[in-house]
Amino acid sequence: MTMPTVILFNKPYNVHSQFRKDSDAMITLADYFNDKSLRVAGRLDKDSEGLLLLTDSGTLNHFITTPPPISKSAKKWGKTYLAQVENSPTSAQLQALRDGVILKDGKTLPAIVKHLSDEDLPITLWQRNPPIRERKTIPTAWLSITIFEGKNRQIRRMTAHVGLPCLRLIRYQIGTEQLGWNLDGLALGESRKICLSHDELSKLIKT
Repeated sequence: MTMPTVILFNKPYNVHSQFRKDSDAMITLADYFNDKSLRVAGRLDKDSEGLLLLTDSGTLNHFITTPPPISKSAKKWGKTYLAQVENSPTSAQLQALRDGVILKDGKTLPAIVKHLSDEDLPITLWQRNPPIRERKTIPTAWLSITIFEGKNRQIRRMTAHVGLPCLRLIRYQIGTEQLGWNLDGLALGESRKICLSHDELSKLIKT
């Protein structure tokens, strides 16, 4: 019996999280992978960067894309992002993000939010192509945000709601740090393959 596979991929900016090409100029996962058994386990917008999971396991794909209701178990499967935002965040803005903000499709669940200095970033940043827009009169800041749901363009809408427009968004971890599904050691456009035994898969989706 074939072992289930998980691929950790550091998705560049402007790469679509799909294999189908709607035009010759469109950059998709087909430019990086030719394994037709792989499916995307949780999308990442083309203008967002970082960790994208692919798997040949339907069970794991369903578990990641259809998370259980929030519980002690479900909280182990948060998705953590680095968001570069305009303006310097205030304590009130950070607390609003932590508590949840009201968007058009409902209030967001409580999130883990930290204001990071450039020295505290958990990864070494790569040059984005094209670079973000910069305005000399407006400062920028980095936030680490862990969410436990998947509303459309959620992080961008959350930060904009509190007055911190998002300039750059990088997902760098899925699940707990102990799980090891993160960008550590992955250069832009690179991937890492993880093979799971069926026992490991069963334990994973029950954690």
